[in-house]
Amino acid sequence: MSDPITLLSMLALLVGIGALAGIIAGLLGVGGGIVLVPAFFYAFAHLGYDGPQLMQVCLGTSLATIMATAMRSVRAHDRRGAVDWALLRGWAPVIGGGAVLGFLTATQLKSTTLQAVFGCLGLVAGLWMAFGRADWRLADHLPQGPGKWALGGGLGFLSVLMGIGGGTFGVPMMTLYGMPIHRAVGTASGFGLIIAVPSAIGFLVMPVAGAPPYTLGAVNLPAFVVIVAMTLLTTPLGVRLAHAMDPKPLKRAFAAFLILVALNMLRKVAGW
Repeated sequence: MSDPITLLSMLALLVGIGALAGIIAGLLGVGGGIVLVPAFFYAFAHLGYDGPQLMQVCLGTSLATIMATAMRSVRAHDRRGAVDWALLRGWAPVIGGGAVLGFLTATQLKSTTLQAVFGCLGLVAGLWMAFGRADWRLADHLPQGPGKWALGGGLGFLSVLMGIGGGTFGVPMMTLYGMPIHRAVGTASGFGLIIAVPSAIGFLVMPVAGAPPYTLGAVNLPAFVVIVAMTLLTTPLGVRLAHAMDPKPLKRAFAAFLILVALNMLRKVAGW
């Protein structure tokens, strides 16, 4: 059990992390997980909880929050007719299977290996956000057969290894195959739910040594509660800001920030 000062410090950090994640999600349309995982990692490590399975706690807690917030997001997008339910039903087993495989893999990897995975994939996501173009196309329709299993399974697998939902990889994937951006964003919110539910349940029963206080399995309960509450409060503020200003320069700034975070995580892995 930690002392009250440490617990209060942790709660204060979590409030700030949740507020920032919600604003960024509403302002730029990116999932909170790509902010939450590195923020959790640095916050918990700063407080002295830098055990050998810290990244598993960060991934599990992030996916648990996505499990809660994605349901609200799906309903909101569905009211605007922006969710392709036929695609979701067809791809759910593929993405869910990849997510389960991602969880099983994450339980076997060292925290430093997961840091390296997040750093490499975060770098790719940041570069796409900075330089990707909405008019790029690979084909007019998403693939079927082996291509569907490769893309969908890879989407679920890599998302769990990063502790993120379906938006970071799912939206570019669908737009590259001809889906309009708003429909891609709405459908990707459903991908997030498919990814988060089985993996978060798995992380809840995963034994973890040296975890932060009040952690069930690999899910930190104070972080889960605070982050969900704060993102529900601040995401609408981010949406209002997005309508009040041009988000493109901010998106480029966030891409640069994400690239720096990814490079810093890779630096720590390299021991520099």
